[in-house]
Amino acid sequence: MRIINAASDTAFRVALAGHRMTVTHTDGFPVVTTEVDALLIGMGERYDALITTGDGVFPFVASAEGKNALARALLSTGAGAAPDPTFMPPELQRRVGTVGVFTAAPEAVLDVSRADVALSARLSGSMASYDWTINGRPFEDTVPLTVRQGQKATLTFTNTTMMWHPMHLHGHTFQVIKPDGTPGPRKDTVIVLPMQELTVALAADNPGVWMMHCHNTYHQEAGMMTSLNYSPQPGAAPSHGQRQ
Repeated sequence: MRIINAASDTAFRVALAGHRMTVTHTDGFPVVTTEVDALLIGMGERYDALITTGDGVFPFVASAEGKNALARALLSTGAGAAPDPTFMPPELQRRVGTVGVFTAAPEAVLDVSRADVALSARLSGSMASYDWTINGRPFEDTVPLTVRQGQKATLTFTNTTMMWHPMHLHGHTFQVIKPDGTPGPRKDTVIVLPMQELTVALAADNPGVWMMHCHNTYHQEAGMMTSLNYSPQPGAAPSHGQRQ
């Protein structure tokens, strides 16, 4: 099963009643296979999981995190009656897979043993004034993050708000760095929780001007967006071709 959160402003906790899921990939990259009862998926994230099905009718539920709402489908493999539409599988409250649970499979680990540059993205704003920013500036007044081709970089997201921010970088993937310094999953979108800090590492191997933004569409539209720009190598001729 491939689970994609295509929502604009809702994270989902998903589970299949009566089953566990063996997660194999996130954002298209393999992870060390890990069993969970449910997955917490931010906007723009994707997870692949293997499920060995039982015999019967089972609700697959996506509970809107922090909201009194849910969606569901039914997996039917045999005889049985569907439970009430409001039924919440107990798996939703058991082992929930989040970014910290997973580790990249060896073939997906990015070589980031050293960093040439340390980048930072401070996520600010409020629901009251809806003035979402990165590093204190809305997109129309942004100061881009900059790298040079061939560099290895760390990027630290610091969430100073009480909202979730699933941060997405175009043109690159990155390695989540766990608090103990070990490599987490390889991704292109990662949830930065309220009042938390999260560091990723990336290789500057795709020159251009690349958007970086919150995947909450309303936060992005209100200003929580910047770009990662490649600066010319010293002595290099200016480039006229940039990709977005």
